[in-house]
Amino acid sequence: EVQLVESGGALVQPGESLRLSCVTSGFTLSRHAMSWIRQAPGKGLEWIATFGGFIDYANSVKGRFTISADIAKNTLFLDMTSLKTEDTAMYYCAKDWGLSSFLKGRGTQVTVSS
Repeated sequence: EVQLVESGGALVQPGESLRLSCVTSGFTLSRHAMSWIRQAPGKGLEWIATFGGFIDYANSVKGRFTISADIAKNTLFLDMTSLKTEDTAMYYCAKDWGLSSFLKGRGTQVTVSS
């Protein structure tokens, strides 16, 4: 069974940093494009970063967020710095974003507020 389990979300102040983790199981992490996506209240899913043979970021997070993976531990990370209030959202780890085999986890909440 394929599973994606996110953790690390928290309430932080603007300018602070946070690391999200996604432990995966049931598939070979290195054989798939893995992404982080997010959904702010009242909005749709927003792609923010992909790791898998290449690394790419949405303009809204480029220079502030870093996606990485520990293949041996089947874990995907998202290091977030200089957080802004507009980064407030539910963050999801996703396998095969944009493909028919797309799957995401249950998410972890990030709230940026003073």
